[in-house]
Amino acid sequence: MAAGCLWRRLCQGSAFPVNYASRIMQKRCFPLNSNLLGARLAGSSVDTQEAKTNPLVSLSDEPETLYKRLSILVKGHDQAVLDSYESFAVLAAKELGISVENIHKPPRKIDRLTLLKSVHIYKKHRVQYEMRTHYMCLELKYLTSSTAAVYLEYVQRNLPEGVAMEVRKTEIEKIPEHIREPVWDTLPQVEETEVKS
Repeated sequence: MAAGCLWRRLCQGSAFPVNYASRIMQKRCFPLNSNLLGARLAGSSVDTQEAKTNPLVSLSDEPETLYKRLSILVKGHDQAVLDSYESFAVLAAKELGISVENIHKPPRKIDRLTLLKSVHIYKKHRVQYEMRTHYMCLELKYLTSSTAAVYLEYVQRNLPEGVAMEVRKTEIEKIPEHIREPVWDTLPQVEETEVKS
């Protein structure tokens, strides 16, 4: 009983690695016996025949929404942070199997503010401050709604300080019924008249 509690404690949340815990438990608690073939001692779980259900996964009969393009515009005041975040976002997209269509950097925006140094006099003495806003646009193509939701949640949770994100989705939809048939097929025939001059 005490060995099982110690084993559980060592594997769940201690400072020891699992391999170290399994070696200790193999030496002290469990004699090497052929009766223990069903249990794995190297990992933190035991093989059982119970059906595992994940309460966080939900199944639905609704069809997935398809996106032709997902455009992510990221803006911030530090170019180095944006470059680092760009490499992170591209790596995350490749890990999820999302194809990256284009990465481009729109021109930066500079806001200048001119103030007087002195409150009352010396009008020629001024100080100029500027805020530079750098942009980075990442375009992903051909996504499902579940993949887009997972990717956006992961990328937004790892958004650095001082960086804002704007997302635009282009959804693929079916052509409506009234547009599927060409309009010129439903129009009545017009007789052409010859003009004599």
